[in-house]
Amino acid sequence: MPYLAAAVVLIGLLCVLNLFLTLALIRRLREQGAAQPRHAGPPTALKPGSEVGDFATTTVDGEPLSRADLIGLVGFFSAGCEPCHDLAPRFAGLATGLPRLAVVTGEDPELLAVLSPAVRVVVEGYEGAVSGAFQNTWTPALYLIDGEQRVVAAAGRLEDLPIESPV
Repeated sequence: MPYLAAAVVLIGLLCVLNLFLTLALIRRLREQGAAQPRHAGPPTALKPGSEVGDFATTTVDGEPLSRADLIGLVGFFSAGCEPCHDLAPRFAGLATGLPRLAVVTGEDPELLAVLSPAVRVVVEGYEGAVSGAFQNTWTPALYLIDGEQRVVAAAGRLEDLPIESPV
């Protein structure tokens, strides 16, 4: 009987030790999680400092567009993408003075109606020239491009870009 009592006490102490270690681990994970950004953004191939690849295309207005013309904010949207439809009016209504280019993948007249009056728009397939130059496979994706055609920032939301307050 004394062995049974000793075993129960030992198991009880091990359970209490396990509880304290688990609580300490949870606290540590919460501390580390607070230091990490809450939204990692889209999986972009071009990171800040990367140079955009060469491309040549035309906008829906017939304006020729190439890498040399690229500066400002570039947004990638796709047909049937609910987050793209939520982002498009805010992208079109930005009051930052930055030149903007919207790349729409697939046929989506609703996106074109929202974007085309305010920004330059390129419509292309999933293997399009602009998407290939950015190595972009995710939508919505936003890139801030400097005068040397280098990526300054990439994100999936306007709030994650270092630009003036989005409208």
